[in-house]
Amino acid sequence: MVNQTKKNNDYALWVRMAAIVSTSVALLLVLIKLYAWLVTDSTAILASTTDSLLDLFASLMNIVILRFALAPADKEHTFGHGKAESLAGLVQAAFVLGSAILLVFSGISRVINPQVIMQGEVAIWVTIISIALTLALVIFQRFVIKKTGSIIISGDALHYQSDLLLNFGVLVAIILSQGIWLYADGIFTIIIALYLFVGAGKIVLQSVKQLMDTELSEDELAQIKAVVASHNKALGIHDLRTRQAGVQRFIQFHLELADELSLLEAHSIGEAIEKEICKRLAPCEVFIHHDPSSTVNHSVI
Repeated sequence: MVNQTKKNNDYALWVRMAAIVSTSVALLLVLIKLYAWLVTDSTAILASTTDSLLDLFASLMNIVILRFALAPADKEHTFGHGKAESLAGLVQAAFVLGSAILLVFSGISRVINPQVIMQGEVAIWVTIISIALTLALVIFQRFVIKKTGSIIISGDALHYQSDLLLNFGVLVAIILSQGIWLYADGIFTIIIALYLFVGAGKIVLQSVKQLMDTELSEDELAQIKAVVASHNKALGIHDLRTRQAGVQRFIQFHLELADELSLLEAHSIGEAIEKEICKRLAPCEVFIHHDPSSTVNHSVI
């Protein structure tokens, strides 16, 4: 229990920190890109600024949503508030799709009406700074995702990974648009928009799976069954059901035990199995129903 509480606290700490850092970086990116657009009148920089504005709005919303998703269980939400994170993932995907649509229109417009970017040096330096800031943020977010597996941070990271590609595309487009290849700006923008569509689809799929109470992965189910099978007094397991809400996993099953065991012995066996499962898959809640073997028609492990 202590180990699980620590993991919950660590999860909340890293996810909140990632949300605050991404919001700060997004605000800084908006300011410097807005300056570059005003100076250069570049539609590529304008598209990049619009994308960063969407990222900033999404990151601010993440901070608000995380207050609900990370809140402990209460009387009205006895299973916690973890599904708020999945809902946030859907909203994140919506912002990504909105950004992609804007980029498609911007890219098509630039392909139809190509032009040389004025004061390209300012745009180039601002884009290089944006790349450096975004790269540092993405590295930090990947670290947080590896530690927490957070859907909401995964969705946020998708924004900034696409921004990284977008900034590289803008940089190349700005250089080529100085009279070398005027169509580069629009073509790069459309390619990045297509990448955004694919990434948003992945976030939607992951969020919907949790909202629809999809079973845990085959590997996690195998671990649960292995824990039960490893206990010398456990005779079997059936009616295994699992789901996940945010970081929290919920596991329930019927544990088959010998008829002659006392209630105290059965309880001790179940408690030992529960602790081992929580040790492997924390944070999680395990619900075990103890069945005398004589009442079970078949045994499945």
